[in-house]
Amino acid sequence: MSSSNNVWFVPATETDSTASVAEKLRILLGRFGFSGLIAEGSVAQVKMHFGERGNRGYVRPELVRTITDAIRSRGGRAAVSDTNTLYRGLRTNCNDHLRLARRHGFTDESVGGVVEIPDDKNASLAASVPVSGRFIASAKVLRRYIDAPLLVGLAHFKGHMVTGFGGALKNIGMGCATRGGKLAQHAAVAPFIIKKKCIGCGACRDVCPADAITIINGTAHLDAAKCIGCASCIAACGNDSAELDWRGGAGSLPEKMVEYAAAVLRSPGKKLFVNVALRITAECDCLAKDDPRIAPDVGLLVASDPVAIDQASYDLVCTKAGGFDPFRKAHPERDPLRQLDYAERMSLGKRNYELVTV
Repeated sequence: MSSSNNVWFVPATETDSTASVAEKLRILLGRFGFSGLIAEGSVAQVKMHFGERGNRGYVRPELVRTITDAIRSRGGRAAVSDTNTLYRGLRTNCNDHLRLARRHGFTDESVGGVVEIPDDKNASLAASVPVSGRFIASAKVLRRYIDAPLLVGLAHFKGHMVTGFGGALKNIGMGCATRGGKLAQHAAVAPFIIKKKCIGCGACRDVCPADAITIINGTAHLDAAKCIGCASCIAACGNDSAELDWRGGAGSLPEKMVEYAAAVLRSPGKKLFVNVALRITAECDCLAKDDPRIAPDVGLLVASDPVAIDQASYDLVCTKAGGFDPFRKAHPERDPLRQLDYAERMSLGKRNYELVTV
């Protein structure tokens, strides 16, 4: 079994066959000692992201199957899931989200477990967990993730428009939250429009789930009272005319996300984190497009510490990129390490680690 500050790593590239990458993950899980976490007869929860329509950055079903095969080989069962989103798209409701997951190849048969989208409108499936953080008093999360005897966080490591990068912590903090919990994290994140850059194309208006944006006299206007802070407009704008106030509420989102992660990570079940640092894009897999790459492929990482695995993933990407930080280059106003610093201060893990290359 891995010690708490070990991060197990195997190099891989997108040019490797899917079967080869899956085999590397199988070996990595074995070297980590994954089988020791699995209780016979129990249901392990695999939390991942199935990707938005048009996006190809998501982790492939074959890698999920490698994890579920290991679970089933020890007499356990696996449920593979994600939660619904705030923004407009096919992942805002359970039926469309599940159909999209199947379209991307995530079926019960292909992944070797039950593929589910929990409905947080069902009060019995959600829980309010006391956090008593600086920003979040009580976190609204899906109950399955805090009740799981084993939670596997399977994350695509990539950039993110608000947090700088997204990895293990974001997959748990934002990803395990109900839609109400996601809204709480995005509160006070209202963007603003830079008028001199706006060309009035309407791309931001078309993606806004709250109908908070109108085009008046050839310029976008945002109604802050309607805005839910999902930042979809920033991703949609091709002219960088939508931006966040980083000195105001937007700057606190990484900390809110970490406090939500704490609500899940402090639950009594065992935890394992897998970061897939392939197809490293500027934005997350929530965008309905295939984002350009910002760094070379790195490989696969496994750890029991979500802070250590994110730090190791970040360090490896920067090293592979030639010593510069591709996340800061893509998002110069964001501090990608802010989430890690706060998570360490909340005792969710350690930023120092021992890299074990397989």
